[in-house]
Amino acid sequence: MKSVDQLSVKIFADGADLPGMLALYRQPYIKGFTTNPTLMRKAGIADYRGFAREVLGAVADRPISFEVFSDEFGEMERQAREIASWGENVYVKIPVTNTRGESAGPLVRRLSHDGVKLNVTALLPLEQVREIVDCVAGGAPACISVFAGRMADTGVDPVPVMAEAVRVLGAAPNAELIWASPRELLNIFQADAIGCHIITVTHDILKKLSLVGRDLHDYSLDTVKMFHTDAAQAGFTL
Repeated sequence: MKSVDQLSVKIFADGADLPGMLALYRQPYIKGFTTNPTLMRKAGIADYRGFAREVLGAVADRPISFEVFSDEFGEMERQAREIASWGENVYVKIPVTNTRGESAGPLVRRLSHDGVKLNVTALLPLEQVREIVDCVAGGAPACISVFAGRMADTGVDPVPVMAEAVRVLGAAPNAELIWASPRELLNIFQADAIGCHIITVTHDILKKLSLVGRDLHDYSLDTVKMFHTDAAQAGFTL
């Protein structure tokens, strides 16, 4: 098994906990950051612009994504252009559709070819990947986030789908594929094996990196010890 520093896939930390983000920023294996409105709400953030400015004041040399939150394409565009102005390392997250299922493709094409760095998000089927690749090809640097974890939640194996998405992205050399919403540490190695460019990983999963390469016999013994200790501390009797 490869060590983390041998991986070709880039690990981006996914979260909105500022202290956690700053701690991860000190780790050389973290190559970028992503956020979204759901994560920001969970972190108790009320001032979107203020939070972004604070993060960018500390993280200026790695890509970081901030998402628009309007459901109307005209307002999405206004928000996108403002967010893009916050820094050279900023990528603007645009959902692949609005809540009515209307494609964001025309907006993505316009922004990308106007020089706005984009992270098009919430993609699942390959049809969406093909559409967005066509929109960003020849434009500014872009990321295309396919939610492989959510795909797996439906019972679909994401590995062959993501491998095909890597192939599809060959038509847009300016774009990188993101394996989004991973569910376990193994997904990092799966993404690496198929040539995926980036994987976004939550802080909780990143905490498990110390387990990489762990001897399975030792890990088994630790598990047995955990069960024994917890039973004793609970005072169980039969």
